[in-house]
Amino acid sequence: MFLEDPGIYYEIHGTGKPVIILNGIMMSTASWEDHIERWKKKFLVITYDTRDQGRSARITDKPYTIDIHAEDLKKLIDHLNLKKVNLMGVSYGAQIAELFSLKHPDLVDRMILSNATDHIDNYLKSIGQAWKVAASLYDGEKFFDISLPYIYSRPFYNNNYPWLMNRRKIFKETLTKDWFDGFVRLASSNELFDIREEIKNIKAKTLFISGEEDIITPKSHIIEMSKKVAGSLLVNIENTGHALFFEKFEEFCLLVEGFFSEE
Repeated sequence: MFLEDPGIYYEIHGTGKPVIILNGIMMSTASWEDHIERWKKKFLVITYDTRDQGRSARITDKPYTIDIHAEDLKKLIDHLNLKKVNLMGVSYGAQIAELFSLKHPDLVDRMILSNATDHIDNYLKSIGQAWKVAASLYDGEKFFDISLPYIYSRPFYNNNYPWLMNRRKIFKETLTKDWFDGFVRLASSNELFDIREEIKNIKAKTLFISGEEDIITPKSHIIEMSKKVAGSLLVNIENTGHALFFEKFEEFCLLVEGFFSEE
């Protein structure tokens, strides 16, 4: 389904409490196919692609910041006539969730922030720059070689190398110039993201999830974030990296199901 203004592609599955899923920067609604099969039995699961992602519209006429996605999320919630929602964001999507919950606290009941950050430091800026250089080559295999080792943990790489090399081929076959250009715009949109002072104002009941081997948003950083949000919970998952939602599918699903099932 599409929300024509601003051109957002979204899907709705299941019934019950509304849970909106916010993608990481390289993801789309399709990334959640296996998760949805579980969660639609428990919740009203809403997935969508931000602009410049997946099937949604591209923003080619002007520079923009990540804040625009929080505005789009408000339009989607209004379109669906939802009075209060639960948010589950990973990485880039967690940043959108943070911004939205600060701007519209009355609309958010519970929130999960997985592999999150409250600001883009120089290390993250450097990773983002490497990703943009990789995207500018317009070659899926080279993009994979440069970008993906940051995403997955060492144990996952060592134990799933044939699968990863197959993914490398898929990147080569499926990633288009349009995808790469949209990715560069997305990777540029959060360079000034910094809510270190504002994060203490989050009112929603919040669960932070970190990966023990995540080098992009390290456990120590997420611990500091959780200390700033009153009443928040923190879970660290061992032997996993930035893509823990995929690497540790079962543990991640159980955490989401348990947290959003609580009254």
